[in-house]
Amino acid sequence: MSHSRLAEKFIGDRARAGWHDETLWMVRTKRDREVKKIEEWEELRRIASDIKDHTLSRLDYYLEQFESAATENGIIVHWAADAEEHNKIIFQILKNKGFTRVVKSKSILTEECHLNPYLEERGIEVVDTDLGERIVQFAGQPPSHIVLPAIHLKKSEISKIFNKELGTEAGNEDPEYLTRAARAHLRGKFLNAQAAVTGVNFAIAETGGFVVCTNEGNADMGVHLAQVHIASMGIEKIIPAAKHLGVFTRVLARSATGQPVTVYTSHFHRPRPGRELHVVIVDNGRTGQLGREKFRSSLKCIRCGACMNTCPIYRRSGGYSYNAAVPGPIGSILSPGTDLKKYSSLPFASTLCGSCSDVCPVRINIHEQLYFWRQEIVQSGNVSLLQQVMMKLTGIVMRYPGLYRIISRVALHIPSRFFYLFKNSWTRQRDLPVMPPLTFREWFEKNRNKP
Repeated sequence: MSHSRLAEKFIGDRARAGWHDETLWMVRTKRDREVKKIEEWEELRRIASDIKDHTLSRLDYYLEQFESAATENGIIVHWAADAEEHNKIIFQILKNKGFTRVVKSKSILTEECHLNPYLEERGIEVVDTDLGERIVQFAGQPPSHIVLPAIHLKKSEISKIFNKELGTEAGNEDPEYLTRAARAHLRGKFLNAQAAVTGVNFAIAETGGFVVCTNEGNADMGVHLAQVHIASMGIEKIIPAAKHLGVFTRVLARSATGQPVTVYTSHFHRPRPGRELHVVIVDNGRTGQLGREKFRSSLKCIRCGACMNTCPIYRRSGGYSYNAAVPGPIGSILSPGTDLKKYSSLPFASTLCGSCSDVCPVRINIHEQLYFWRQEIVQSGNVSLLQQVMMKLTGIVMRYPGLYRIISRVALHIPSRFFYLFKNSWTRQRDLPVMPPLTFREWFEKNRNKP
């Protein structure tokens, strides 16, 4: 289903769309305040971008270097070509141990691979331990934002969810009360978990270690109590050396939530004595994107969500309108590479204002790639027949000045109410401008000799 159709329901609730917009803009404003404190901010962005460009140009080398160093550290490294293989590997690790209880820290990759339902169908209990993730898991929903998973829900809705799932007081919407209830609930899950699954924010080729960034400490709690730690890592998460890490930790939190740094920046280099540490390195369409010259730089993304917080379309239409694990502007340039037909509407869900590119901490030219994808989609025929016909007719009119003048002159005399007779999303939401009495050419000819 197209983005516009999925967005219609969210936009229909004007109050929700309004505070969703305002809340995300508040996060964007916090980001702006924080980055203005850093005089060298633009230099940091340039350096981060250059490091990522370099790494992608030698991705095979750095992945092999990481595998070698990680294996030497005692980490068990697995390779997964796609989501199915990723899920099978993790299930097999759990099955071999006889484990049935897993706690999971926030991981967009596991959402992308639909790990939770895969394991649950096979008798494994999976508990998301990030508060926002746990809320949407209770609600039977995926995250609507990669950093703020439950941003689309109101306090009253969360209160009802907790009343149903945790037995909290009906109608009590106090955030501190609800958070304490979630904390008590999750503590038991942590203590009884047999394995912990985390994502990977940055993997360091030089050392074979990796870093997980959180604000709640849920990754640390899960990993330190469980017998087995499984980290899911996209191939693009690699950076060459430890000296580069500081650049990314400085730009990540500032871009994501307007913080100087995440509360927890946890480093993992080897398993604890008597424990196991696995890293599953996943492709799942990434090498395909790497081979697309115009879209390669989208793999530089560090999943901060800044482009979503600033995007006027995402803020007003909500994350579910994208129907993808990664929504918003960055998702709109990543998703078409995996399924062009399914996600053909996403690159058009943009004003091309460029705000997403302006805030991106690794300087991805997001708005330009959205435009490039539009060209690819039209050329592939993944637009409606009506759109194809209208674009061809427009091209013909624009190609011949004489025809353009005739059409523009005729258009001035068509009553605007005529256009409202057709059912289309544009005229349902907007008033057409009043037509001027003269075309510009006519006005110019009439006034060219006036002083």
